[in-house]
Amino acid sequence: MTNPPHPSDLSTPPAGCPAHAKSAVALHSPRFQQQPAELYRELRREHGPVAPIVLDGGVPAWYVIGYRELHHVLSNPHLFARDSRRWNQWDRVPADWPLMPYVGHNPSVMFTEGDEHRRRSGAISDALAAVDQFELRTSCEQIADQLIDAFVVSGEADLKAQYAHPMPSLVVSKLFGLPDSEAPEVVRNLAASLDGGPDAIPAYQRVVTTMERLLRTKRARPGPDVPSRLLAHPAALTEEELTQDLLVIMSAAQQPTANWIGNTLRLMLTDDRFAVTLSGGRRSAGQALNEVLWEDTPTQNFVGRWASQATQLGGQRIQQGDLIVMGLAAANTDPQVRPDSYEGSVGNHAQMSFSHGEHRCPFPAPELAEVIARAAVEVLLDRLPDVVLAVAPEQLVWRQSVWMRGLESLPVEFTPAYVTSSFR
Repeated sequence: MTNPPHPSDLSTPPAGCPAHAKSAVALHSPRFQQQPAELYRELRREHGPVAPIVLDGGVPAWYVIGYRELHHVLSNPHLFARDSRRWNQWDRVPADWPLMPYVGHNPSVMFTEGDEHRRRSGAISDALAAVDQFELRTSCEQIADQLIDAFVVSGEADLKAQYAHPMPSLVVSKLFGLPDSEAPEVVRNLAASLDGGPDAIPAYQRVVTTMERLLRTKRARPGPDVPSRLLAHPAALTEEELTQDLLVIMSAAQQPTANWIGNTLRLMLTDDRFAVTLSGGRRSAGQALNEVLWEDTPTQNFVGRWASQATQLGGQRIQQGDLIVMGLAAANTDPQVRPDSYEGSVGNHAQMSFSHGEHRCPFPAPELAEVIARAAVEVLLDRLPDVVLAVAPEQLVWRQSVWMRGLESLPVEFTPAYVTSSFR
């Protein structure tokens, strides 16, 4: 990761930047974490579709919360570019800034542009497109059954920690050809690296070491897996590019998909519209998955884009090098696009949850994520048809994050059952 210039005083925003506005809102405030929908409405009333915000340490940025404006940003990569080295605030950002993992330039596909991005993302898309989705569904069902087997006899579980969270990493570990014995450690390290705690950097380095070792193994003994396909791809990715891009794939598959599963189960366990068919599960799982993408999208906000030149956006004057924070969840609830909330969006898949444009989740990653999430929801409801929340719905707590939307825990109760050798 490239280190930024030495930081200067963070106390006073420079004149002309978004944070200089008196009404700039701190993105890291508790209200963003617990009452985001209410705050989106206030920001729209006060600023329109693009609002001035400050990030940790008083660092200024623009927050795009309008659907059309966000679509414009994501559709114009030459004007709103991905390479963070364009940022005009590097002299104000310390090396240990909490958001450095999001903005510090590194050789992954995340920060590439133009032909280089198309080369890298094309290789990833080809490697993922070779995944047989019918085989993937079978593998997901087997993993779901194994996870449920671990707690089914107890009659209670935390579906976030014991089910939704480990499910994506275990599936992706199989797609990567990782030995079953290594998968639990990868799950733990990946979770620690994404949580941003004191073990985040060491955990990240442990995952890097695992990917490097995996690449050496696959170079010597290729298999029907994603790393082997990337190694053999005509794009001729370097060892560093391969390591970084495998980390991107695994990270992108883990927390967003885990939250998609957890948020969908929460919806189906708390909303009367889904309770009628809860014992059947399959008829409403797809609707619930889609509604969650609109209403409680797993990735709420994303950093970022950097203006390659001065421009206008949503009535605001954007300076060259300004940082754009993409309000994916806010754009999904833009009343100009969805005046009737979710009721007007049934069957509509135009949400921004997977981003849009050149840097959106590469095809077919969203399809594979849906296979994983749908299998997780449907298998659980098949196995535990009488599952109910173990606490009142209002006692469920959202995690303290302005970036991801997911529960701290999802405690449930159900009739205990015996573990059998096979369910499918």
